[in-house]
Amino acid sequence: MTKQIQVGGVAVGGGAPVSIQSMCNTRTEDVAATVRQILALENAGCEIVRITVPNHAAAEAISAIRGQIHIPLVADIHFDHRLAVEAAARGADKIRINPGNIGGEENVRAVVAACREHRVPIRIGVNGGSLEKELLAKYGRVTSEALVESALGHIALLEKFDFTDICVSVKSSDVAVNMAAYRLLHERVDYPLHLGVTEAGTPTMGLLKSAIGIGGLLCEGIGDTMRVSLTADPVEEVYAAKKILKAAGIRSSGVNLIACPTCGRTAYDMIPLVEELEARLADCPKNLTVAVMGCIVNGPGEASAADLGIAGGKGEGMIFRRGAMLRKVPQDELIDALMEEIEKF
Repeated sequence: MTKQIQVGGVAVGGGAPVSIQSMCNTRTEDVAATVRQILALENAGCEIVRITVPNHAAAEAISAIRGQIHIPLVADIHFDHRLAVEAAARGADKIRINPGNIGGEENVRAVVAACREHRVPIRIGVNGGSLEKELLAKYGRVTSEALVESALGHIALLEKFDFTDICVSVKSSDVAVNMAAYRLLHERVDYPLHLGVTEAGTPTMGLLKSAIGIGGLLCEGIGDTMRVSLTADPVEEVYAAKKILKAAGIRSSGVNLIACPTCGRTAYDMIPLVEELEARLADCPKNLTVAVMGCIVNGPGEASAADLGIAGGKGEGMIFRRGAMLRKVPQDELIDALMEEIEKF
């Protein structure tokens, strides 16, 4: 089990639930726009949010932003260690830095001192796209070993100043390299790990890459917090993260919708029905499994573990509960009938 750090009111590591993160794409100094986006992320289920702090105006905005939101705020810092110091003083709940790009050891010492004073943890964010030149020369390309060596070097630098309130990430856009790096780092350190596949892409491909690269690790018991990086509205990242956690069996809140792939026995228009049902169940908080099966012949049997479900017939369907038939319903009434049963469940 990893050690635990505290990011605002959210525990990370040490057996705490895997937390969902996202990052704003607004200009941080635009306080109104940034707060508006963070509140939307909160509503979607985001538990920790990150903002970029590229200049003094952005650092100065942290105080105003922090006072209007309800989840921990992470300041993303590159190159200028003074911005990290200011962010910690202005209320950031965590600082994300790459200790290798903020100058010499004295700069790192100053950041550590500020974070220690304000009880702010640091995330060491190693990224395949910004790996140190000497490591690229040593390994010839971005490898899992290079990513982990970079992370271990940064960890050692913080530990040199007796700072261990640390979270670590080793992200790559290559899913296989990404997973191998996290596995290797998991063997070497007990700090909590922030999972992610960097630059994963659009929601379609990005979700697939993240489901493998993040979900696969979670199924192995690796990872304490996560961000799905998508080229999309950040809210989509949160929904994607929730889907991955549900698919990996990490979280069970909300409806688990299962459906057969259809075959030649399917006698009703099942695919649009499933799509409509998924949309109607998106915000349902009930912890249950709902099944939509293609035929009456074996649907209830195959989905007997489901709490409720539909098995379709020609122009109609059967509503069942845990494998037992409740009633037959015309096709155009199936979803409403099933929703009624869900409400009663």
